Amino acid sequence: MTEVEIGRAKRARQAYGLDDVALVPARRTRDPEEISISWQIDAYELELPFLAAPMDSVVSPATAIAIGKLGGVGVLDLEGLWTRYADPQPLLQEIAELPAERVVARLRELYAQPIQEELIVQRIKEIRAAGVVAAGSLTPQHTAQYAKAVVAAGADLFAIRGTTISAEHVSHRAEPLNLKQFIYELDVPVVAGGVATYKAALHLMRSGAAGVLVGFGGGSSLTTKNVLGIAVPMATAISDVAAARRDYMDESGGRYVHVIADGSMGGSGEIAKAIACGADGVMIGSPLARATEAPGLGYHWGHEAFHGEVPRGIRTHLGTVGSLQQILLGPSSTADGAMNLFGALRRAMATTGYSDLKEFQRCELTVG
Repeated sequence: MTEVEIGRAKRARQAYGLDDVALVPARRTRDPEEISISWQIDAYELELPFLAAPMDSVVSPATAIAIGKLGGVGVLDLEGLWTRYADPQPLLQEIAELPAERVVARLRELYAQPIQEELIVQRIKEIRAAGVVAAGSLTPQHTAQYAKAVVAAGADLFAIRGTTISAEHVSHRAEPLNLKQFIYELDVPVVAGGVATYKAALHLMRSGAAGVLVGFGGGSSLTTKNVLGIAVPMATAISDVAAARRDYMDESGGRYVHVIADGSMGGSGEIAKAIACGADGVMIGSPLARATEAPGLGYHWGHEAFHGEVPRGIRTHLGTVGSLQQILLGPSSTADGAMNLFGALRRAMATTGYSDLKEFQRCELTVG
């Protein structure tokens, strides 16, 4: 790996973001209608290779059901407004109308309401009753406390998602979550992340996770890079974690762990490049927050926006561009990659000559 000299005492790796790379057409092209973009995670065969990010501005029980019926998976934030309030709709309206200077303080107040375990069960059962994959997400801090309720409610897929997650968290104040033991004892496939390096991903794969989320500080509503100085260029991160997947397959005798790119996925071009870099699927937030059905009403925010000590996220106004159907499958009324995300992925694969996602991971890339 190429290193550059920062100064006499420090060297750094050269890394690339998705904006830095581009796909290269091969010697053949294909008919877009003959391209397969389906994938399978654990026992679940999905028509579209994506999970909707567990953010209150993106996923409600209703949008989780709609996304599931369109072929993806809507992951509900089980620490969000939907599990703190019986009816959060008026609060979502209030958040959309808040003046900018009041946002952080008011979000802290709203999210200070205790999580209600019975609401976790109710929301998951509601999604599952619609006949789609029911998925929910908790941060590592609350996973041990609420995981039994998630399983009891019949969740099909469980995400442990934080700004960054390691298989080994060191703390002298509290007993950390033993991820390997926890996943082993849990009778639900687990997707965990984010991670951004080969070593961190390999350790997480060894914990038994069915999928690993790749990304750190790259979302449109995050200011992590400005506040903490931490960010990882996604093209390099995905490629590194894909290498960990390959080596873990050899180490484990063939166990395949899915690599899911999470962050910096603002449009269809980034989705195509993320998969070409080695991802099996993507987790997207901001493109779906622009749907007319989105609970954020054109605004987008995440956990980082109301952190009690160091907020490193913002409420972003994205506006709306169309329905979930149009954003995911078209037809598009814009030419900026904000709509028909997976029609564009299908066309990118056809233009570069690949018939399915695993083949597309071999696509040649250029750096410019």
